[in-house]
Amino acid sequence: MKKIIALSLVTGSLLLAQKVTQVKFDGLVHLSPSVAKEVADIHVGDDLHPLKINNSVKKLFAQGYFKDVYVENRGGGRLVYHVKEKSAITNIKVEGYGNNDDAVKTLATLGLKRGDFYNKRTIAKAKKALIKRIEAEGYYDTVVEVKETTINDGIALVFNVNKGEKINIKKVNFTGNKALSSSDISKNLVNKESETLGWLPWRNSGNANVGQLSYDAYRARDAYLEKGYLDATVSKPVMRVDFGTYDAEVNYVINEGVQYKVSSVSVANSVVGLKIDIDELKLKKGRVFNVSKMRKDIKYIQEEVGNLGYANARISPSFQKNTANKKVRVVYQIQTGEKVQINDVIISGNSSTKDSVVRRYVYLAPGDTYSTRDLKDSKSALGRTGFFEKVEITSKRVSADKINLHVKVKETATGSITAGGGYGSYEGFMLNASVSDKNIFGTGINASLGFDVSEVSTNYNLSFRNPRIFDSEYSVGFSLYKRDYEYVDYDQDQMGGSVAVGKQFTRSFYASLGYAYVDTDFTEATNVNATAGTAGIDPIFTGTYIKSSALLGFKFDNTDNYYTPREGFLAGLNIEFAGLGGDAEFTKYKGKFGIYYGFDDIIDYDLILRYKARVSVITDNGYVPLAEKLFMGGIGSIRGFNAYSLSPRDTQNRRTGGLKSFSTSIEASIPLSESAKMRLTGFYDFGMIGQNTFDEIKRSSAGIVIEWQSGFGPINLVFAKALDDEAGDSTSTFEFSMGSKF
Repeated sequence: MKKIIALSLVTGSLLLAQKVTQVKFDGLVHLSPSVAKEVADIHVGDDLHPLKINNSVKKLFAQGYFKDVYVENRGGGRLVYHVKEKSAITNIKVEGYGNNDDAVKTLATLGLKRGDFYNKRTIAKAKKALIKRIEAEGYYDTVVEVKETTINDGIALVFNVNKGEKINIKKVNFTGNKALSSSDISKNLVNKESETLGWLPWRNSGNANVGQLSYDAYRARDAYLEKGYLDATVSKPVMRVDFGTYDAEVNYVINEGVQYKVSSVSVANSVVGLKIDIDELKLKKGRVFNVSKMRKDIKYIQEEVGNLGYANARISPSFQKNTANKKVRVVYQIQTGEKVQINDVIISGNSSTKDSVVRRYVYLAPGDTYSTRDLKDSKSALGRTGFFEKVEITSKRVSADKINLHVKVKETATGSITAGGGYGSYEGFMLNASVSDKNIFGTGINASLGFDVSEVSTNYNLSFRNPRIFDSEYSVGFSLYKRDYEYVDYDQDQMGGSVAVGKQFTRSFYASLGYAYVDTDFTEATNVNATAGTAGIDPIFTGTYIKSSALLGFKFDNTDNYYTPREGFLAGLNIEFAGLGGDAEFTKYKGKFGIYYGFDDIIDYDLILRYKARVSVITDNGYVPLAEKLFMGGIGSIRGFNAYSLSPRDTQNRRTGGLKSFSTSIEASIPLSESAKMRLTGFYDFGMIGQNTFDEIKRSSAGIVIEWQSGFGPINLVFAKALDDEAGDSTSTFEFSMGSKF
């Protein structure tokens, strides 16, 4: 026994005296040797101690990557770790739960993703969490079965989901409410009573969302806070479900308290350089307290403080309530923190668009002082380019006084082969097509080559525009076109082109100067019996002219998106002075205006209201050719009437064009399918046109548009009805277009 102990002591002493000279791993597939070595915490030069080796094996096992691990000591301090990795999950598929890609992303948020090592406990945990998430959406008795298939050295998982039954809320009961009606309290709830035609977007389906149930108590209390009931309490909702029918009732208990009016509103402002306009605050002295207005005040103050560089400022309202007088004094307290500078701007998601193009529209750069206004303007400017489907700008604190800006974009298709058209009683079937790219090779350059044809027209055009030459504020562009059109009263053959240079003066204001040259032949249509002019030729409808003109343009645009703006307005004015040589002599003014307002923040629904207006005036300085006059009808003016069909007429009922026109549109747009990027828009159009006054001819129409942001560009399907058409008017009930804006 003494000999064995002595031998062990000698062996242990010899091992302690040795050093690790080599560490190798045999059997690694997914894990690299360097990572495995760090996990095992064993390195060349360490003491070759049995306890250390044993601990290294335990550390490897603890990671959950391996089925088996053992160590071979090949002498001389050379260690070989023989490992057998667990199988990796090579594929995950979800059946029965919406879009597979979205469902797989859901599992990833629950801790299970492709490439993970196979672990039954992790799979069971993800399965349980998935069931819980589906039940939170209002489905009870949900069943999820997981099928495992071995493929080579990996495991493929299929989650088969049976979502069970959907709970339908038949009744929402409030106890204790006297000042507010049940409908007032429930207006912002997620879990509402079912209504007739609940499948319509503006009706309540009654489908339960259990995950939002606990938050509905806060939404109900908000209804009271909007009416000044600061002391109101709302109990946690209790849902009772009949599992025979899966119908449910939800019950709340309310204690209203008293209604408060605002005695005074002030801002405890000790921030150097901060100016708060009290008149801009929404809470007003003498008015009933409203929490929604208070939140707008907080946002306004926070933005003003943020414009001074305080990115982490906190605005805290304090209340001094006088219950006896039913008055409340509101004081906004400001905690600025430190001024913040931009450490770095990190751009991601732009696989095609160059970083330099994205940075053009980001108004904050490394070293700049943080500004809320600059951040908001940057997001809007990126949205207006039309290059991106989605733009997110977030900040991440690096230190107390530095942040990184993360600009994450999701690109949209900018290059496309587009087509559009319609059918009219005069034009017949119309077709247009073009090859264009708003962002060639990711440079921001816009170019297009297109044509449109119908039974009465042919049009070819080529255009090019670089909005930022060498990343400067200057732009340059040109266009060439050839156009043949058979109007009702005359035929036109036209060839021309233009060149323009411009400058971006501010973030929202742009101006341009250009030159246009057009050569036009026009002849009276063969189906018109002319009686005026020598030998039956009417000089108004037959002739040749050259137009040489100067172009001046102004544009203001602070909208937040190119295709579907939800805030901001745009205004433009284009002036053409014809008379720089050539035959035509006139001045043409064309103005447009559009304002957009989204209600998502107010009613939690993506309703967008739009108002658009266009006005044109031509001043006759000697000769205004018929082809340069104004005509109305079709997309861009009054839908429901064929393009160019509305115009003053002469004694022979021929369209002679106008010198003044005005049109306006009111639109309401709601989402049809967010995944397909489709919206449904109702509209009312009104327009008027005349030779001497605006209102010589007045027309209106109404209808709907299906707007689709397709992979080929924006497609608009227009279904319109002329409301006050008269005898001789050319109407159209359907049109479609592609690539249009405004």
